[in-house]
Amino acid sequence: LNSGSAVLKALQDMSVNVDAIDVGADVYDLLKKGNYDCVFNILHGRGGEDGQIQALLELLELPYTGSGVAASAIAMDKLKTKKIWQSEGLPTPKWKELEGEEDCDLALSQLGLPLIVKPVLEGSSVGISKVNHANEMLAAWDLAKQYGVVIAEQYIDGNEYTTSILGNEALPIIRLEPATDFYDYEAKYLRDDTKYHCPCGLDEKKEAEYQEICMRAFKAIGAADWGRVDFMMDKAGDIYLIELNTVPGMTGHSLVPMAAKQAGIDFNTLVATVLTMAKAGNANEK
Repeated sequence: LNSGSAVLKALQDMSVNVDAIDVGADVYDLLKKGNYDCVFNILHGRGGEDGQIQALLELLELPYTGSGVAASAIAMDKLKTKKIWQSEGLPTPKWKELEGEEDCDLALSQLGLPLIVKPVLEGSSVGISKVNHANEMLAAWDLAKQYGVVIAEQYIDGNEYTTSILGNEALPIIRLEPATDFYDYEAKYLRDDTKYHCPCGLDEKKEAEYQEICMRAFKAIGAADWGRVDFMMDKAGDIYLIELNTVPGMTGHSLVPMAAKQAGIDFNTLVATVLTMAKAGNANEK
């Protein structure tokens, strides 16, 4: 809702004829009757980021922002995403799918401690736990499995970074510095002591190298127009891709606007650029 309000205000500031739609069961009728030229999709998570609203918009033959149906569905599925990245030779932490208690024991022996346990189909760090001791494993699995399929993932001890993608350009990388043990839901949304560094502190050559890897990761999933690739860097300087967001946050304090500002792109221009790409039908699937 905060992202929607920010995008709405930007479009209104630019004198775009725009309506805000808070999606409910009547969304099909609202869109069909609205005689719209385009949809700026700023719905996060399931339903809005996983190909469902994209499929509806395809049926309505309405151009929309961001990635198409297939890329949205794949990116929302962390397991499918990791498998594609691995097949493309892109670095991502080792993992194990957890289907039962036996898998929890196997994950502990195969991945070691600490490790991360998380739902495959959630965003915003919902249902995620860091497991430091073996006796925490089952509780972490119980929490995550409320949200569907679960994976345990090798914990990467190091800094977390994010690369925003706009068209065919990787924007300046941001380094995240949470006050919590890791960048969890609380650090993202509830605390005011999470620090964001942009410039991120990497030298120019390293930043360009990591931006190129993130762009490859983005394209490997078939994503289009805009998004955000999150990665970790360990103490040795090796990076590990974590996930791809196809509908990133768009408040004035979100990461994509922060990176865009560092690149000299103000918020209104960022919104206009994403919208223009949608109307041009930039995504291959669309």
